[in-house]
Amino acid sequence: MVLAESIRFIEDLVLGGFPITKEAAASIAGHHDADIPELFASANRIRSHFRGNIVGLCSITNAKSGLCSEDCAFCAQSSRSRAKINTYPLLKKEQILQKAREAMQYAIKRFSIVTSGRTVSRRDLFDIADMISAIKELGISPCASLGILSEEALSMLKTAGLDRYHHNVETSARHFPEVCSSHRYEDRIMTIKAAQAVGLSVCSGGVFGLGETWQDRIDMAFTLRDLDIDSVPINFLIPIQGTALGYRKLLHPIEALKIISLYRFILPQKEIRVCGGRTQVLGEFNTMIFFAGADGMITGNYLTTTGRRPEDDLRLLKTLSLSM
Repeated sequence: MVLAESIRFIEDLVLGGFPITKEAAASIAGHHDADIPELFASANRIRSHFRGNIVGLCSITNAKSGLCSEDCAFCAQSSRSRAKINTYPLLKKEQILQKAREAMQYAIKRFSIVTSGRTVSRRDLFDIADMISAIKELGISPCASLGILSEEALSMLKTAGLDRYHHNVETSARHFPEVCSSHRYEDRIMTIKAAQAVGLSVCSGGVFGLGETWQDRIDMAFTLRDLDIDSVPINFLIPIQGTALGYRKLLHPIEALKIISLYRFILPQKEIRVCGGRTQVLGEFNTMIFFAGADGMITGNYLTTTGRRPEDDLRLLKTLSLSM
């Protein structure tokens, strides 16, 4: 069986509803550049079959920036970072609502409140719950990324109107200690399960380009599959001067697109959302993310780095005849 044929064989299994094995995923990851067009074509057909031509857009706001106790190696807000960023406490309710209104001007369906730190204080938790209720009333789906939370706290947020909780696993369990030592991989898994236990949709993925292997990427995808995650954000490392990983090079755009395709094969029915590093890593290849298997993206700026303007992303979707 030649490589291109093996891709099509695995595609047929996925389209038939059969979950692929780690061995099949490793076969996909091991394909060379000459097979990339066939890989993308298969991933695109899987996306179209299970997800259609609808793209999910979301935006986030950095509601509390910097001064984080955690030591995540990739993050400009971590305790290990010496990057020059703005730091500030939790924004006021009206500031958050204004950012949500701005997102709504572009017909963005989801808006997320993101805070730095291991968790949020009880006072901030109550304030954020109030913000979530107000965002819900605006008519946009509220999401949140507030660190490690208990089932009780997550239940309170759901009662306030929270639709989805975001909590990345970041990388594989094996590689995680190389990325963060101030909390455990298991702490992240417990938070995800707590969010699911109270009935929240969960968004969880990771960052690529941290020095992980292809096997780490596969293992993370299978962890997400086992957890039955709804939406999988794919972030590409932007090496920021002053962070522990500031020395690393950007991923090659073809490698980044190949990661998207691999995740579409492993998680065919899930939303695969391209997030941080999209413009910096992909550049002119940005238009290829949907043909590689993605069906969602964050638009606008990220936490401490620049993203793409919503109007540019809307124009891209129109050009590609994709809807929201």
